[in-house]
Amino acid sequence: MAEQVKLPLGKLLIQKGVISEDQLRIALIEQKRSSEPLGKLLITLGFVTEATVRMALSENLNQQSADLTSLVVDAIALKLIPKDVAKRYKVFPIVYERATDNLILAMSDTSNIVALDQISAMLVKGITISPLLVNDSDIQRAIDQYYGFELSIDGILHEIETGEVNYASLGSTSDEYSQPVVRLIDAILADAVQNGASDLHFEPEQSFLRIRYRIDGILRQIRSLHKSYWPAMAVRLKVMSGMNIAETRAPQDGRISIKFSGRQIDFRASAQATTHGENFVLRVLDRQKGIVPLDGLGLEENELNLLKLMIARPDGVILVTGPTGSGKTTTLYSILNHINTESVNIMTLEDPVEYPMNMIRQTAVNEAAKMGFADGIRSMMRQDPDVILVGEIRDRETAEMAFAAAMTGHQVYSTLHTNSAIGSISRLLDIGVVADIMAGNIIGIIAQRLVRRLCPHCREAYPAEDLERRLLGLQVGQGGDATPFTLYRAVGCERCGHQGYKGRLAIMELLKMTPQLDEMVARRASSRELKNATAAAGVRSLVDDGLRRVREGVTTLEEVSRVVDLTDRLS
Repeated sequence: MAEQVKLPLGKLLIQKGVISEDQLRIALIEQKRSSEPLGKLLITLGFVTEATVRMALSENLNQQSADLTSLVVDAIALKLIPKDVAKRYKVFPIVYERATDNLILAMSDTSNIVALDQISAMLVKGITISPLLVNDSDIQRAIDQYYGFELSIDGILHEIETGEVNYASLGSTSDEYSQPVVRLIDAILADAVQNGASDLHFEPEQSFLRIRYRIDGILRQIRSLHKSYWPAMAVRLKVMSGMNIAETRAPQDGRISIKFSGRQIDFRASAQATTHGENFVLRVLDRQKGIVPLDGLGLEENELNLLKLMIARPDGVILVTGPTGSGKTTTLYSILNHINTESVNIMTLEDPVEYPMNMIRQTAVNEAAKMGFADGIRSMMRQDPDVILVGEIRDRETAEMAFAAAMTGHQVYSTLHTNSAIGSISRLLDIGVVADIMAGNIIGIIAQRLVRRLCPHCREAYPAEDLERRLLGLQVGQGGDATPFTLYRAVGCERCGHQGYKGRLAIMELLKMTPQLDEMVARRASSRELKNATAAAGVRSLVDDGLRRVREGVTTLEEVSRVVDLTDRLS
């Protein structure tokens, strides 16, 4: 069998249809100026993703590759491989995946069977190794940078408590990683990402610092540190997020970007002065989790098909409603990702831009530059867009501009803070949108909430009681005649952090506007009339979709009742 011919990266990507000749030519011109590797330049220019380049190289060389730049190291993985072994075999442990007992190992020669055998023999039985191809110089740099320093949170805290750190010298040395505070912040950020946190809270109190993570929508206290730690930690966070370290009274915003476990993680930072010092909150923006495939939203097949027909309509407004933290942005990005092709010009106006996406023109609201939502829509209308996303409709001017764009042949997506799909109509009327303008220009409204998913490893089955059967619309037991029905409750185990829940799912109300509803909106029908009309048309409400998920055994009645009102089910 003839040996496979290994093509240069540029030609390989063109052959696969990933980039064009023009894009390769642009990258080669940039390469002459900067001498950067071609693959890195293609990623920087936005022509390809890092995953695409790695997959192409992996297929061409029959090897997998990784990038150690801006690495946030896994302290547990580092302890599995001693420094002398790492230097001898030119390897570096990237991350230890606890769920699968798999160690991802960077190697300069992934075909070195002797090294793999020796390392496997020294690991705890059952741990597997996934080798990744990395440059020899990058591995050497990572070994020199990370080995020899304590990297676990407890170990770093002990190092600080022994008095080995000088807070005043933060950032004064060229080797900043020698500073325990630098490693402490990195360790906390890595720990938050590993635990699936969506937000990190650093909350100074009178005598201590509280650290909390928001996991699956619920805040959990993770650590309490002495208040003397916070000044240096706050400075480090400000340096990382590009804030003014001398400003402690005015609110500040910033952004942090790091690589963890081979993927890019962004943090949106916010500092706010409080009575006991600056409160710091970081929103975790994981691009891999932020963009969910359309068929991964949890809709049933008929509702998914309806949504696809709605977004195929060339003009009109589609609204996504719900309170803060209900997953509206994720749903919108999933829709945009579904329709994002070279034949469609998509433009967004957001506050701020959370997830950068290729080919989509994304703009952040900037009041200082007189770029509010209304002004931004006005400007985008001159950019020949097919699809416009407006981060949020907050006032009459923004709403009128959004509907004006829809009436001139554009598809417009936006969000509203309302409790239900029908509530969006009342909200728009309150803002000042004319009913006649709404009628016929709203394609549909999606209302949604996020509920926690039961941990599949520890959930406990039990027979439904009479009250639960009434809520679920089942026959109530009379003398034992009712058919038994099984529900599940949260218990808690190590895999879910003893919470009983692991991950979240969306419950949705998908309302497509019909001619009948448009006529009712035009004559300003009451919310009750609209609600009765949608129920008669068979639209599944948020409550009904939540109870569907309970019957499926993926969540609990307690969890659904936390986000929607179930009292009407008893009337």
